Amino acid sequence: MNRLALARDMYGQENGSTGAKAVETAVHGVAAVCDPLGGLYLPDAGILVVSDLHLEKGAAFARRGMMLPPYDTLATLTVLSAVIGRYDPKIVVSLGDNFHDRVGSQHLPDEFRSRIVGMARGREWVWINGNHDPDGTVDLPGHSVDEMHYGGLTFRHEPKAGLQAGEIAGHLHPSATVRRREKSVRRPCFATDGARLLMPAFGVMTGGLDLRHKAMTGLFARESLIAHLLGRDRIYSVRFGNLSA
Repeated sequence: MNRLALARDMYGQENGSTGAKAVETAVHGVAAVCDPLGGLYLPDAGILVVSDLHLEKGAAFARRGMMLPPYDTLATLTVLSAVIGRYDPKIVVSLGDNFHDRVGSQHLPDEFRSRIVGMARGREWVWINGNHDPDGTVDLPGHSVDEMHYGGLTFRHEPKAGLQAGEIAGHLHPSATVRRREKSVRRPCFATDGARLLMPAFGVMTGGLDLRHKAMTGLFARESLIAHLLGRDRIYSVRFGNLSA
């Protein structure tokens, strides 16, 4: 699934594609909905969680002399607007690496800043600090924190080692591979064993790290681990043991 193409098709459709099939799960006993657009909605608290937006990634590379197509921020904000429109959350939590570098929010063009202001109007917005943007945001709605605790859950950017009940984190950009009709398909995914959940990267120009990568070792009880893979308009849920190597 090309997320840039998805954003292009969704442009101007504030509620995203209709008929999208989300999947219900639970994290440490808290009900959650995995949405195909890459957001996690906690209906009891009215919280929408996204992670690793990596806004202004193209601009960050341009500052270093490497030219990338300059469409990533618009595309990511288009998808974000759609998922916010779908759930109308009371609180948005963005789990770190909100911007691709320390100065991204400071140099954010006014048109994109205005889009974020509009999305934040009437709701609380929490920016979790990440390793790419540890200093927080500049002149944007909401507030920046290193981590957030709410309703028995802990929201942070980097997952802590070992089994952490109630943790919702980003950073590792989980992805998984399945084999269908003699063809391997790799997708970003939500990864959860019911105790903790790792979020897929929301940014349209971010890569993914396979759930079998050594960086994932010890984070999940693998016998309970399920990958909720992002499809164009639905989630595909596959047990860890059924994933392709």
